[in-house]
Formats: sequence, C-alpha cells, structure tokens
Amino acid sequence: MELMKQDIHMDCRKCRASMQIALEDDVNISDSRPDAAKLILDRGNVVVSEIKVTEDHVNVKGALEFHILYLSDQVQEESGRGELARMEGKIPFEENLFMEGVTGTDTVNVAWEIEDLSTGLINSRKLSVQALVNLELYCEEVRDEEIAVDLCSQEPVEFRKRNLQVASTKVCKKDLFRIKEEVEIPGSFPNILSLIWTEITLGTIEYKVLEDKISIQGELRAFFVYRAEGEEEICHYETTLPFSGSLECEGCREGMVPEICCVSQSREVEVRPDFDGEERVITFEQCLELSICVYEEESIDILSDVYGVLKEVSVKERNADFMRLLQRCSGKTKLSGHFEEESEKTVIHKILHTGNTLVLQEKKQVENGIEITGVLELQVFYECSSEGDRYGVIRCSLPFQYLLETEGLSGECEYPVMACVDQITVAIIDSREIDVKAVLYFKANVYQKWQERIVEQIQVQPADMEKMAALPGIAVYMVRDGESLWDIGKRYYVPVSALRQTNGLSEDEVKAGDKILIVRGF
Repeated sequence: MELMKQDIHMDCRKCRASMQIALEDDVNISDSRPDAAKLILDRGNVVVSEIKVTEDHVNVKGALEFHILYLSDQVQEESGRGELARMEGKIPFEENLFMEGVTGTDTVNVAWEIEDLSTGLINSRKLSVQALVNLELYCEEVRDEEIAVDLCSQEPVEFRKRNLQVASTKVCKKDLFRIKEEVEIPGSFPNILSLIWTEITLGTIEYKVLEDKISIQGELRAFFVYRAEGEEEICHYETTLPFSGSLECEGCREGMVPEICCVSQSREVEVRPDFDGEERVITFEQCLELSICVYEEESIDILSDVYGVLKEVSVKERNADFMRLLQRCSGKTKLSGHFEEESEKTVIHKILHTGNTLVLQEKKQVENGIEITGVLELQVFYECSSEGDRYGVIRCSLPFQYLLETEGLSGECEYPVMACVDQITVAIIDSREIDVKAVLYFKANVYQKWQERIVEQIQVQPADMEKMAALPGIAVYMVRDGESLWDIGKRYYVPVSALRQTNGLSEDEVKAGDKILIVRGF
C-alpha cells in the first residue's frame, strides 16, 4: 500500500517586525549655494544600503535622502525678487531589530514609509531636517507541503478524497525594473540653462502575468523647475508620461495572480540637446525594486480517509498550512478641503504644482472588508502676484478613513493594499484661499490562511478476528444524525459501493432515520 503524494509550494511569512525611527539633523548649506531666505518644497526618500541577519536579530543600515527647494536672498535685477535654489543631503541611520525566529540564512525584506518630514530655516546658512520613518521587516519562505492525493494498494481498501482550493506559490523573487524616458520641452518654453528642481512620482501601476514574463504598465508624473537660457528666467513644466515594459519571470503563465510590491530606488536625470542642438530634452532613468510573488489558483483533490475491508487500516494525520485567494477588490474615495495662506500680504496668482505623500496609518480587517486609515499630505506650490516673495507653498493634509468592501472575509487573512493618488485638482478661490479635491485609489488581493488535517501515513495490520466475528453477517442499521454511508461502511468493514448497490442508492448521502441493509462479505 503506497501513498501517492504531490508537492504544493506555499508562501508563508515566517516572522515580521516593525519600528518607527526619528531622524533629525541640522544641515549647513554648501558654499556653492546661495543663502536661504524661505523654504518652498521638500521631499524625502529612504535608501536601505545593508541588511545583516543573525539569530533572532536584523541589522539595517540606510539613509534618509532629502531634497529642498528654497528661495534665496539673491535678488533678480528685473523682478526684484529672490531666486530659487536647491540643496540635498542625507541623514544616515543604523537600527538593530529583534525578530524572533529569523536565522542567518534567511532573506529579510524591508518596507519603509516616511510618516512625517519637516524642514525649517535656522538661519540663512543652516536648515533643520526632521523625519519619522516607519520600517517594516518581514521574512518569507516558500516551503513544500507534501500532500497525499491518491492511494495505490493491492489490498481491498476504501478511500475518499476532498477538494481544496489553494493559491500555490509559483514564483518568489526580487528584480529591478528600469524606466527610461525623455521629455522634450514644448516650443513655447525657452531653452534649458540648468535644472533647479526635479520631482518624479509614480502613478497607478498595473501588472499582468504572461508566459514566462510579467507585463508592467503605468505612468509617471514629472515636474521640472529650470533656469532658462538668456535672461535666466525661471520656468516650470509638468507632464504625465505613460510607460510599459516587461520582466522575464520563468515559471509564469497567463491567468496567474501577481502580488508585487514596488519601491522607487535610484534616479538619474540630465539635460541633452534636441536635433537642432538646443538644450530642450530632459532624459531620466528611474529604477524600481520589485518584490514579486506569483500565485496559481489550484483545485486539488486530496486523500482524506482510508479504511480496510479485510485488514485493519489506520491513518496518521498532521496539520498543514494552506492559503487561498478569497477575493480581488478595488475602490476609490474622494477627499476635499479648503486651505488658506497664513500671510495676509500674499496674493496667489497661479498654482504651479501639487506634491503629495500618501501615508497609510492603519489597515485592519473588519466585518465588511478592510478599513484603511491614513492621511494625504500636500505641498501646494504657487506663484505670487504680490510684492515681495515670488513663490510660496501651502502645506496641508487631508485625513481619511475608507472601507474597502469585501465578501466572505473571515478567519486569518492577509491583504496587501496598494494605494495611490488617482487625481488631484487645486483651484484658487480668492487671493489667499485654495480648494483641494483628490481621488484615492485602493486595490487589494485578499488571501485566507488556514490549517487542514491531511493524511501523512497509512498503517496496515492484520484484522482483529474477534472483532470481525462479533459483527453480524446481515443487519439493518438505522442512520444516526450526521452519519454518512462512509461512516457506516467503515464501522462494518463494508465497501461504500456495496452499500449503495444493496440499498439501491445513487449517491452517498443519507439522512437520520434511514434504514440501511448491511451484508458483509459482499
């Protein structure tokens, strides 16, 4: 008697840890940069440079990279207003986290989120930078669950199966995806002398699994501030760029379910001449680090029970971990708010750009779905028509709570949420007040994890002759509540097919009170 087994690759999160770190530093403006009079825009990015894994501990090294656009105290001759300038720097960090269960051979992934970034002007040559960074570490492993799916036996035995719907792991890896794009400044804009500020953000990204590859489609939102040739005029240009491409991914095929986490890494930006030799083309390369898991929804019939007809057959079971895809869900929510510039002297003339940071503070499973709480942080960059400062910024936030509705959410579930800003519009209401409207997009695959008792081993022993002799050769049995033909056949060592034939039944279902004729030795 031999069990026929099949390996199912299951992705499981071995352990996880999270922490919040506070970073701060006072940064001197380099000698090559002009004095600062007013801060305009800032942005940050976390770069993890090294991950060392030891027993129950993980050491993470990295840095917060920050970029600041400011108004200098150098006054333009024509306008009499300050010029724009930028500076950048980094604040290094090193953290040691306790992570129970991790070993030196494990691979640990790090996800990060800047919850708060604030910059301040100490004096004309020194700035303060403060940030709260959330780090989430997780260790995943793909292990094989060996499942008994059939039985080969020379002995007369009865066995039955039950069906499992599982999401088996076909691919689990990291890869880099590079986006190379170029932007040509429209003819109505002057030539580029030098770039002052570059801001490139990711919009919605869609992934599709194909044969041995993953198709990637999305869009980039690019905003440039540059100094023009000639009179050194400051110009601003914003555009949206679609991109597409693919990554090789052996073992994939169409219809599989991708679960991909995307993190922006290095970026290179430069200005080059167009076909006429004029500096009008901005080229950039954006590198994305992708943590890729690809699942396949499978229907598997597994061995659930066995009994002997002529011999004693016992079953040894064990617990096994499984995961299945419950639902794919998505949704949008609208946010709005009115905000005012604090300075009464300010007259907002034109909105130039709206930078945003979407912070998800909490995701929790509730009765009707996934409740998502967070805040949309905004930097509304504008041009003034009043005397004094030429540029200004309104920093504001839009908190939100959104229910991503799902069906059948119960037990232990995992639901990695993808969130992005789908739309932002900013309108000037009066000289100091703006109206902000935003649309947020959420998407999640919901996975349920559970344990199932599975057959691990079959043991065969000679029949208990006393027990066999005590059983009647012919009997009429009244079915008890909850019993099936299988239960009756197992008790009396009679094949289920024999019970069906003897009683003229077309199926195995019986109900309490039914009378079943049992004939042993059939």
